[in-house]
Parts: sequence; structure tokens; C-alpha cells
Amino acid sequence: MDVSPPEPPEEEPGETVDPLAIDLVLRVGELLLASGETTERVNEAMLSLAVAYELPRCEVQVTLTSLLVSAHPGKGGAPMTGTRAIRRRTPAYWRLTALHQLVQDASIGMLELDDAHKRLAEIKRGRAPYPAWLMVASLGLIAASGSVLSGGGPLVASTAFFATLLGDRTAAALARRGIAEFFQLTVAAAIGAAAAAVVVALGNPEHAATIVTGAILALLPGRPLVASIQDGITGDLVSAGARVLEVFFMIAAIVAGLGAVVYLAVNMNVPIDVKHLPTAAAELRPVAVLAAAAISVTFAISLAAPREVLMAAGVGGGLIWVLYVLARGWDVPPVLAAALAAIVVGIAANWLARRNNQPAMPFVVPAIGPLLPGTALYRGMVELNTGSPNTGVLSLIGAISVALALGAGVNLGGELVRAFQHVGLGGSGRWARPAARRTRGF
Repeated sequence: MDVSPPEPPEEEPGETVDPLAIDLVLRVGELLLASGETTERVNEAMLSLAVAYELPRCEVQVTLTSLLVSAHPGKGGAPMTGTRAIRRRTPAYWRLTALHQLVQDASIGMLELDDAHKRLAEIKRGRAPYPAWLMVASLGLIAASGSVLSGGGPLVASTAFFATLLGDRTAAALARRGIAEFFQLTVAAAIGAAAAAVVVALGNPEHAATIVTGAILALLPGRPLVASIQDGITGDLVSAGARVLEVFFMIAAIVAGLGAVVYLAVNMNVPIDVKHLPTAAAELRPVAVLAAAAISVTFAISLAAPREVLMAAGVGGGLIWVLYVLARGWDVPPVLAAALAAIVVGIAANWLARRNNQPAMPFVVPAIGPLLPGTALYRGMVELNTGSPNTGVLSLIGAISVALALGAGVNLGGELVRAFQHVGLGGSGRWARPAARRTRGF
């Protein structure tokens, strides 16, 4: 049985390829990838534009750091190839929505090529839907909400807020000096842990862990984690490997900052002990559910998501926390409980995104914020530096396992929605994924 893909016709129109169309496809793909979109969605958007503007025999290659588009006119005509490098990636989810709307309009013939270039220029010059001060403060609000979720009160939340802001501004100052992002994260995590060590030294050890949990929560790489797992699941292995390494180095930087401060504090006889660390809530409390929703809303603001996404993000954050606590109440292990909660939220978020013809990332990524394992990372570093290295390694492995379960769960939810969808973004239907029909050893 011949299952090889059909060959394209030998006789193609020998017309000259329009360089403006090649340029548009490259620039849209570049801005999508730089704004935080997954590799598969960028590939789909670029191919949709290529079809809309009649680029013959167009091939698209997307990796984490570069894009390539090649069009072959046929009949001996010279092919035209363009490439662009992605030098800077800054999450801007409002741009994703605008760019996908551009692709949709072009795909149904509502946008001429010149008009598409003008709209792309407007999107590139556009500003985030929130003032700069709010996006800076959102990281501190994530930390404050995370502290409340871990059992802290107003004083603890305020401490976590200011510690996180201090760490973020210090990292920004290092960035202006050209210091690598790894050391920026290390310093930011160290400042949050130092605030906790000061609280312990002042005689309030029960508040230290809630402070550092919130500070770490604001730094954990939820966005690249989801994107890396989705790239791996969908067959973009080069980009998946690069994103996994990115997540690894971000977590390693956070662990390094925590470990350095905890080690110094223990050697200075600061009474840091694992018995003061908080555990997951055994029962549902209105304050905890509201704190989980606040984490997701502020997470969405920090990612510059559109305003209309904020309510959905808040509902998703509260829902994932409720589902997780209910699963833990039924004695489900933490990793499996996180995965099950993420699957349900992933289905709801992807269904809502596809129903509104919007990208899924602004709905999915903020929703997993409440379950990112800040406490487990801190517990592991405390155990490593207080004479329990084996237990500490297991705690770190458990933290990473929960993070991977979250990423895999929300992506599985998206796959279930995709399998039965009837509407969606241009080029994103269930028949638009050739990797899904690839022969794998059968």
C-alpha cells in the first residue's frame, strides 16, 4: 500500500515570485515567534499567508532562532528564498491575537498584500494594552498572590511583593549592562530567598517559605515550558530541544540563586528548617481560590495578554486550583493531580480560544500559574543544605515532574479539542498536521 505523499504537478506557472509576499510571510512569522507563539502555530500561519498570496510550491522552516521561506515558480524559473534570524523574544500575547487576525483576514481574501504590510507595521508599532508600571508591578502581584495561596497574610504578601519588585528591577539593571539572562534570574531568585532568610533571622520562620514561594512563582518559566512540550508533541523536535534547554537553564538559574542564599544562611546559623514549609491546602478555602485566580490574572498582565482574556484567565486559575485540591483530597499523587487538572483546563481554554478564533497561548499559559512548583523547589534547596541531600534531590525531581505534568496536561487538552474541532484559525485544522500521519515504524 503506497502511503507516500503525492508529488506536486510538474508543470507550474512560471511567473515571477512576488518578493513582497515572501517578505510579509517572513515578517509575520518573525513577530509571531518573537511574541511567544509555538513553532507549529507559526508554521501554520506562514503557510496560510503563502497560500493566500499565491506563492508557488512554498516551503517553510521554523526553528526557535530562525525562519526560512522558499518559493519555486516552476518551468525552470529561479526559486526565491528568504530567511530571518530571531534575535530577541519578548512575550506579547496581544500581538499574537492581532497577527492571527491578520492571517485570518488574508486567508479569506479580505486583505490585499499592500494593506497587509500596512497592518503589520501598525501591529509592530503598537503598544501593550497596559501601562508600563502595571506590567512591572504584575510580577510583584504574582508573588503576593502566591504567598497568600501558600497561607500567608497581608504582611507576608507585601514582603513578597517588594522583594520580587527589587529582584526584577535589579535583573533589568543587569540586562542594561549586558549581563546574560541566566545570571539575571539567579540574582532575582537570590533576592527573594534573601528576604525570606531575613524574616527567619528576625524570628518569624513560619512566614519565610510563603515569601520565597511567591517570589519564585513570578520567575518560573511557565510560558516556555508549555511551548517546549507542544513543540515536542507535534514533531518540531529541533525547536522542542532548544526550548527544553531554555527551561532547564531558567530553572537552574533559579535553583542556583536559592541554593547560594540558603547555603549562606545555614552557615550563618539562621534557623531555616523544612518543618516551616507550607503544604498544599487540604480543603478548599475562598481566599485560596481567589489567590489562584489573582495569580492567573496578574500572570496574563505580565505576558501582555489582551484585556478580554483576563476574565478567562482568572476563571482558569481558580478552576485549576479547585480541581487540584479535589484530586489531592481523593489521595491522587501530586503529579497526577496536576496533570488531570491541567487536562480539564487545557480543554476549556483551547475550546474557548478556537470558538473565538484566537490563539490558545493567552488562555492556556496564565491558567497553569497557581500550580507551578515554587514551594517544592525551595523545599529541595533547604533539604540539600540542611543535611538531607537524598530527600532534596527527590523534592527537586518532584517539582520538575509537576511542571512537566502541567505542560503535558494542557497540551493534551488542546489535542482533544483539535481532534473534534470544526472551526479554528487558518491552517490549523485537524488535516493541517502532516506529522500526525507520519509512519512511525509500522
